[in-house]
Amino acid sequence: MIGFDAEPRVVTARGDLAADELATIEIFERVSQSVVYISTISEVALPWTRNLAEVRRGTGSGFIWDELGHVVTNYHVVAGASRAQVRLADQRTYAANLIGASQEHDLAVLRIAVPMAGPSPVMIGTSEDLRVGQKVFAIGNPFGLDYSLTTGVVSALDRTIVSEDGTEIRRLIQTDAAINPGNSGGPLIDSAGRLIGVNTAIFSPTGGFSGIGFSVPVNTVNRVVPQLIAYGRYIRPRLGIFADDDASRAVLKELGLSGVLVLRVESGSPADRAGLRATRLTAGGGVVPGDIIQSVNGRKLANMADLIEILEDFQIGDQVSLGLWRGGQTLELPVSLGGELPRLD
Repeated sequence: MIGFDAEPRVVTARGDLAADELATIEIFERVSQSVVYISTISEVALPWTRNLAEVRRGTGSGFIWDELGHVVTNYHVVAGASRAQVRLADQRTYAANLIGASQEHDLAVLRIAVPMAGPSPVMIGTSEDLRVGQKVFAIGNPFGLDYSLTTGVVSALDRTIVSEDGTEIRRLIQTDAAINPGNSGGPLIDSAGRLIGVNTAIFSPTGGFSGIGFSVPVNTVNRVVPQLIAYGRYIRPRLGIFADDDASRAVLKELGLSGVLVLRVESGSPADRAGLRATRLTAGGGVVPGDIIQSVNGRKLANMADLIEILEDFQIGDQVSLGLWRGGQTLELPVSLGGELPRLD
């Protein structure tokens, strides 16, 4: 029988929080102040009147990049939107302008007119020394709720996924820290409280988290974002060659080689100035193979995707050494990478 004089139970003292708990709390309280909530609006034509109406498109996360009000998020968070709003951790909301975007890296930069008392930028780390098993934290706004923290580890490195629009995104960090809808564009943080990635996708047939999430590594972010701010787009270092894996497959198979067969060399390009040789057709319809690029600075490559990925590690103007197969011989050829940067006048 339950008595009417029942009392609440006595609370048991728990003692101090563990050191790792205190460290996690400190990271969340500090970094979350630099994380933002992004909502986007798109214009649609009403079916009967054909008048334009604004509808809510979606939401996502982002983070403060610098003191100038630049905000980094995913490309897919803002793609197709006519305008966006950014809400800070203190609930102040600002209209945002799209400064630049790179679909191939799933990165975009917005800018808000932040006042003098703006939030601090997230500290930047590195991704080149990440190790599978190290602890990570994901901060964002899942399902449009307030800021949340999920924890996990680096599950794998150098992953490649294909986004919903068919774009291949390479060199991703895989983590088991929960990345749910709304976390996209938020930061992946290491145990020192530094940015090591931008959360970009989950691998799930239902859209809910199932133990596999992906982040764009910070080394990629730190290379791409400055170009998006300066030029509005990402400009790859380039050789100035034309190559096609499908068109070259038969020639490479016959020669018993792998690499990138140079089909054509653009006039005046870095490849042209360095003396790369293009594939030629003889008067009788035969094929004289051009140079076959097999390595860059000693890093082996098997196809055009490998070449593009390797060149991502360099800047326009850098000199690289191409390992070539030319007419039955191998040689090294120095090339200064090109790329036309837009004028800023």
